[in-house]
Amino acid sequence: MFSNYFKVAFRNILKYKFFSFINIIGMTIGVSACLLIILYVSDELSFDKFHSKADRMYQMALHGRIAGQEIYTSTTCPPMAAALVTDIPEIEEATRLDGYGLAAVKYGEKAFTEDKLFYADSNFFQFFSFKLLEGDPKTALKEPNSIVFTEELATKYFGNEPAMGKLVTVGNDAATYKVTGIAANAPSNSHVIFTGLISASTAEHLKSTIWLNNGMYTYFILHEGASLDAATEKFKNLVVKYVGPELERFMGVTFKQMGEQGGAYGYFATKVTDIHLRSKTQHNIEPSGNITYVYFFAGIGIFIIVIACINFMNLSTARSAGRAKEVGLRKTLGSLRGQLIGQFLSESMIYSLIAIVLALMVCYFLLPFFNTLSGKYLGMDVFLTPTFILGIAGLVVFVGFIAGSYPAFYLTSFSVVEVLKGKVRSGMKSGSVRSTLVVCQFALSIFLIIFTTVVYKQITFMQERNMGIDKHNVLIVQNARRLGKNLEGFKNTVKQQTGVVQASFTNNNFPGVNNTTVFKSSGDEQDHIMGVYFADYDHKDVMKFEMKEGRYFSRDFPSDSSAILLNEAAVKEFGFRNPLQEEILYNDDGKLEHLKIVGIYKDFNFESMKMKVRPLAIRLIDNSSQLMIRYEGSSSAMIASIEKIWKQQAPGEPFDYNFLDEDFDELFRVEQRMGQVFSVFSGLAIFIACLGLFALAAFTAEQRTKEIGIRKALGASPAGLIILLSREFTKLVIIAFIPAAVAGWFVVNNWLSSFEYRVEVSPLVYIGSGIAAIVIAWLTVSYQSIKAAATNPVNSLRYE
Repeated sequence: MFSNYFKVAFRNILKYKFFSFINIIGMTIGVSACLLIILYVSDELSFDKFHSKADRMYQMALHGRIAGQEIYTSTTCPPMAAALVTDIPEIEEATRLDGYGLAAVKYGEKAFTEDKLFYADSNFFQFFSFKLLEGDPKTALKEPNSIVFTEELATKYFGNEPAMGKLVTVGNDAATYKVTGIAANAPSNSHVIFTGLISASTAEHLKSTIWLNNGMYTYFILHEGASLDAATEKFKNLVVKYVGPELERFMGVTFKQMGEQGGAYGYFATKVTDIHLRSKTQHNIEPSGNITYVYFFAGIGIFIIVIACINFMNLSTARSAGRAKEVGLRKTLGSLRGQLIGQFLSESMIYSLIAIVLALMVCYFLLPFFNTLSGKYLGMDVFLTPTFILGIAGLVVFVGFIAGSYPAFYLTSFSVVEVLKGKVRSGMKSGSVRSTLVVCQFALSIFLIIFTTVVYKQITFMQERNMGIDKHNVLIVQNARRLGKNLEGFKNTVKQQTGVVQASFTNNNFPGVNNTTVFKSSGDEQDHIMGVYFADYDHKDVMKFEMKEGRYFSRDFPSDSSAILLNEAAVKEFGFRNPLQEEILYNDDGKLEHLKIVGIYKDFNFESMKMKVRPLAIRLIDNSSQLMIRYEGSSSAMIASIEKIWKQQAPGEPFDYNFLDEDFDELFRVEQRMGQVFSVFSGLAIFIACLGLFALAAFTAEQRTKEIGIRKALGASPAGLIILLSREFTKLVIIAFIPAAVAGWFVVNNWLSSFEYRVEVSPLVYIGSGIAAIVIAWLTVSYQSIKAAATNPVNSLRYE
């Protein structure tokens, strides 16, 4: 019986080559897109689940509120880990990580700057499930000046030589470290990506007992069966016991007074498996993903599969009159309805199987391109896992059943008498089912056009918006401290180069601000939180921000060493009416510093466009770790020129640089990638819909061949016939526009609400998307309409 099903199915595929080709191509594209999206979504959802105790593993985070400003940060203090284990019975184990920052690593003649080095506690490899290929997990990070390299870093410095026991120098102080372990490269689906780990016992700052010194990452594991709520409740005791006395010591207020002023200070935990997609904290180790975008991609995958299935259903129902005779004949010869249903479903299963086999081949060749597009490192090995193979089998059945369900159950429901009376033919001429399916297809397509258009408008807006600074043509030389005594000489030599406009030292890594701390104004006990960084006299000319009041730092005023500049948001925060007559007070470890306000500069975006510009201060410094260079002309020529000077003044030291505009663009790289991926898949969805529409138009023209011949014989013009044949589809696209526009408006507004600075979406975006869909539909059906209208009426009247 089953062999007969497949034989008949293959005969039908070969008999209706055009419709079979459209179905297979449409389903292949749809399944290929869906498989790639499944890979993307499954990778996003798999973050940090490879840890053996991931279900009990959490990251500590800090929530603070000062002067109405809310702070959510994933960094905590050095003594936190020990206190968690000793003070909270529910916690089994804790560990710490602290970013080393940019560091020059040298071995022999090889010298590179690394940015993925971390200080780690000795229990790191027992706590996490990162693989240690060489060395003892218990002792690799125990002794001071121990370092663990990843395979990648070991190959980079030692090639094929054994790495264990080798001595390398790290950092500006050129401290010597011994390689005590080789770790496997961190998985790409980890929120911690490291290339090297340094023993925490090496760092003096990690021995600090100050609880208000928040700058590192703390993790803990709950005991089996322990309650997170019970542990969280005890976090309050840590604040009272350890933080309270320090608030009074360093800030001059008790914890109670801080609460009365509207302030808050407390800890909460984020499950490690939630950090990538659901964390609400800032300063995460790696850029976070967005669960909303995962939903979007999953949705578009479903849309594409639905559109491909609709194509199959549409063409099957369109051909139902012809297939109805087959059903009638089979029933006359004794076939049962269940057998007929099996016949139709097996036919759609074969289409589905062929499409999925072709789709796997397409995915194999397109995966490198997709990885580049999405910023992922997905591999084909996942296709060989039992879970994926079962999923593919399920997809064959699911797609085959959905695509073949309507024709199978509809056509087999009629009695032989109804078929012979032509009920099926007349029923299908109304086209209500096909019309509904076409409306669904184009509603989804118009929605995708709307959303993709808005995503690109928002990305363009963020790229082109006046940020209050000029981020273009600024080269940043990293780790300038490696120059030692040649620091000032390097800057002066750089300034003399052709094309260099100005150069400035700063300690800040834009975008963002390295330090956020508490200030007070003179005569006011209210605390105010503000970002602050240091820069030299030439910083304003490099950044090109504008002064609103007062002046920038000047060499003509020696007192500027104790001066400070505020942005407009800071003036508003402090409530100053005459800011140039005010002082800012800063408690520097018990010593009160009075800082005179000498200038107010206009707000500029130093962080993400998703955030409102917050209070920011600038203080004066002579030199620092970064040199920002504003230049004119060719960037490649400028790099070559500055690198030459670097090698002359810092021989053997790694030269590293980046560009300010690229660093800011990185803030919305997730949105850019989403826009690119969305555009590709939206285009595919529209293409699949058009394939179905093209085939449907061909079938409609074929069904109306005799009618067209009669109309032409009676004097109908080709233009009139083209309009006649296209009008039905145009009407369906117009109907599809209404639900698509409503859904698009709702989703677009929800997405844009996550941006503090966002584009205004004109109604023309929605109207234009609808018009674009109509034009696409017209272009799709026009060929068949023109072909039918141009047919000789004599040939048309001979039809049938």
